[in-house]
Amino acid sequence: MLSTSRSNTIGILASSASKLFGPASSIDAVENAARDAGFFVTIAHIASLSPDEIAAALDHLMAQAVEGIVVVAPEAAVMDSMRQVAIAVPSVTLQGVAQPDARTSVTRHGADAGTAVPVDQAAGVAVDQTRGSRLATRHLIDLGHRVIAHVAGPRDWAEAIARRDGFLAELDGTGARGIITDPGDWTSASGAAIGALLARNPEITAVFSSNDQMALGVMHAFMAAGRETPADVSVVGFDDIPEAAFFAPPLTTVRQDFAELGRRCVRMLLAEIDGSAVQDDTAVEPRLIVRESTSAPAT
Repeated sequence: MLSTSRSNTIGILASSASKLFGPASSIDAVENAARDAGFFVTIAHIASLSPDEIAAALDHLMAQAVEGIVVVAPEAAVMDSMRQVAIAVPSVTLQGVAQPDARTSVTRHGADAGTAVPVDQAAGVAVDQTRGSRLATRHLIDLGHRVIAHVAGPRDWAEAIARRDGFLAELDGTGARGIITDPGDWTSASGAAIGALLARNPEITAVFSSNDQMALGVMHAFMAAGRETPADVSVVGFDDIPEAAFFAPPLTTVRQDFAELGRRCVRMLLAEIDGSAVQDDTAVEPRLIVRESTSAPAT
């Protein structure tokens, strides 16, 4: 039997944020797509965002002879730290939006071995977060809402920044007024705390939350303040977590196609490994899922 140097294994480098719905769903999608392509997956979680911790995690993956690595990097701090770390195999960055200012070193094997390139010249896969945010905001504007609050996500998450920017861009020129909250931490508890403050403002008739969990907290806070959803305030989330359809009322939200994200990610990484051209680097399109948490404002 002929021996082969192929391990048919790809690695995933993931931060502690991978426990949250979006990153966890992305990792699961990559694992499923890799399995369908005949590859095994091994995951290295980094306990901190330091370059030393990232280097140790990469060493762990390389010791398992991975042929390529998927970097799940939702936090800007991960990309900042990785500027000081070289990846010794082809890689694909999987995150919510492109990071055009990032400069992660990626060292390739084969003909280009030893040549470092910036991450914005390497393969990357993204959901169009700005588009999703604009869909959510446009839905509320079209219903007739004119004072709309946005519950922002953490400042160091690219997805949160893109969703905030999309919200503001869609409001521009419409005559509707936007209110940006202090950032939450993606949890329902932070959404409830922010919602309690928003519920004090009777002008606000709609809220676009940067994720579904915070939207749940917002709805709870408004209910506690005697304001019903959607009769008194419409609420839109982002992600379409499995529970969103069972909120009371069911949540209007933006769905991310994690399965497609995983397929594109693995397809790009395998092309990188084989030295092929990457054909499809367009962002994955999100979808607005309209349910019963939104309606026209009361007159």
